[in-house]
Amino acid sequence: MEQGRSVPQWLPISVKELERRGWAPGELDVVFFSGDAYVDHPSFGTAVLGRVLEAEGYKVAVVPQPNWQDDLRDFRKFGRPRLFFAVSAGVMDSMVNKYTANRRLRSEDAYTPDGRHDKRPEYPTIVYTQILKRLFPDVPVVIGGIEASMRRLTHYDYWQERLRPSILVDSGADFLIYGMGEQPIVEMARRLERGDDVRTMPQIAFLRDAQEDSRIVSSSDNQIDKSSEGVGDIELASHEECLRDKRAHAHNFRLIEEESNSLHARRLLQRVGSQTVVVNPPYPPMTTEELDRIYDLPYTRLPHPRYKDKRIPAFETVKTSVTIHRGCFGGCAFCTISAHQGKFIVSRSEASIVREVRSIARMPDFKGYISDLGGPSANMYRMGGKDKALCARCRRPSCLHPVVCRNLDTSHKPLLSLYRAVDALPEVKKSFIGSGVRYDLVLASADKEEYARELITHHVSGRLKVAPEHTSESVLNVMRKPSFKQFEDFNRLFVRICREGGLSQQLIPYFISSHPGCTAEDMAELAAITRRLHFQLEQVQDFTPTPMTVSTTAWYTGVHPYTMKPLFCARSPQEKLDQRRFFFWYRPEERRAIVALLRRIRRADLIDKLFGPI
Repeated sequence: MEQGRSVPQWLPISVKELERRGWAPGELDVVFFSGDAYVDHPSFGTAVLGRVLEAEGYKVAVVPQPNWQDDLRDFRKFGRPRLFFAVSAGVMDSMVNKYTANRRLRSEDAYTPDGRHDKRPEYPTIVYTQILKRLFPDVPVVIGGIEASMRRLTHYDYWQERLRPSILVDSGADFLIYGMGEQPIVEMARRLERGDDVRTMPQIAFLRDAQEDSRIVSSSDNQIDKSSEGVGDIELASHEECLRDKRAHAHNFRLIEEESNSLHARRLLQRVGSQTVVVNPPYPPMTTEELDRIYDLPYTRLPHPRYKDKRIPAFETVKTSVTIHRGCFGGCAFCTISAHQGKFIVSRSEASIVREVRSIARMPDFKGYISDLGGPSANMYRMGGKDKALCARCRRPSCLHPVVCRNLDTSHKPLLSLYRAVDALPEVKKSFIGSGVRYDLVLASADKEEYARELITHHVSGRLKVAPEHTSESVLNVMRKPSFKQFEDFNRLFVRICREGGLSQQLIPYFISSHPGCTAEDMAELAAITRRLHFQLEQVQDFTPTPMTVSTTAWYTGVHPYTMKPLFCARSPQEKLDQRRFFFWYRPEERRAIVALLRRIRRADLIDKLFGPI
């Protein structure tokens, strides 16, 4: 640690740790319950929110992965907090964390010591909240994190194969904080402390009696009154209406996404039974100074000592990584990042990032390598609209699709400056980019050659990750991804720079099968094209429907929520297996099944392209 600076303590997770701080059960302001192990690192939401509240003078403790199957002592040990309980399933949606796209148990839980599977329930947000409301019925419970955020309104649950109402209904929580929670959780604490009305604050959702509704702008005719932009409310189709009519659910999604991507969003209302879910508009994007303050808090950057000699897989991945910005304006149809973090980029200052790198370098086992200078996308640092007035009127979910917005500043100059500032530190041997790079942004920038050369020459640890996701133009259009021709252009740029620098580097493309709009023929073409480009695919996945995405809405309803036109979706296990097989055309054990499938779909012409000489 820096001279004169006190060594940070972990947030307390036991009564003994409370006592060491001179506190007692019943004296805490906020108690967090998390489905993850407690890692005091800025990549873990509970640690961040706990540190933010601590910095505001509140007494905070954490109960990581409480036992929900015994006498519930974990839920009782800290007693009744003065303000509220805060509940999160963890960094990931619990069902995505627990199950594969085929609903099979994953090999390990990355956020649990030694990857064990038995330390969290399914839907921890619901399970933990119901227990707390039973034990402490008069204490407010505030839910948040990705699981709650993406389930704040009627949503399709792939694992139960049905529409579920807002998680507020199933959990019994008093309030839901959606999106990134630092600003709303501090405001929540302040208002509850003062006895002020919480229901008027931004970026929360809550339930109220339906008869309280007022000032509603009807959306039943699929039109929004443009004269009321930025004011008034939008009433969504009710939960019961969505159960009866899939198209109503699809239309709801479009309204939700458009408001989520607006700088001047309106309040959303959705009736469910005799109640109404109210979703207040979000806070404006943070400033750089506000974001810097969050990352400058005194994290230990380590798992709690309780986990000594245990491996937490997710921590190992981010141990020496640095988040340089938040938000993503890519708007990919299958991704929840922009729905959770927002599409407007908020970047840290170069000075704050350098301070964090120096704090990593002081750790005893630091070997001189930063594993990632990245974010939701690796190369959106300090990018945004050139004319902010145009951004304020825009509701486009993506600044890159169908074409890169003319108002978008795509300069990589600030990022190049950051890379060089970090690499200039004497403690750093090398800084890598582990996050995915948006190659369409690289190609769209005036400094593409300079950035690509810097990236490939100095910041690739042998393999650079990019995500074309598919080769079919029609599938890519549904995905809101750029033309595959742009991947081929970037691949040529990558190969040339490697050749000129005498580098032995690999470009690792990510692909998805069984995405809405994708057929077996599309996958056959993908196999033939990637074989022609000499890729044997490794980083692949079967599409998993997750709450609150364009792709999931299309998968459940069978129509695209923006056009209302039907989309083919591979639903049966056999259809999904047939599509996935094409990723692995090079495996001898798959050849017979692939040849038979090609003949069945009348694409025998691709047999030679896959299995003949190139």
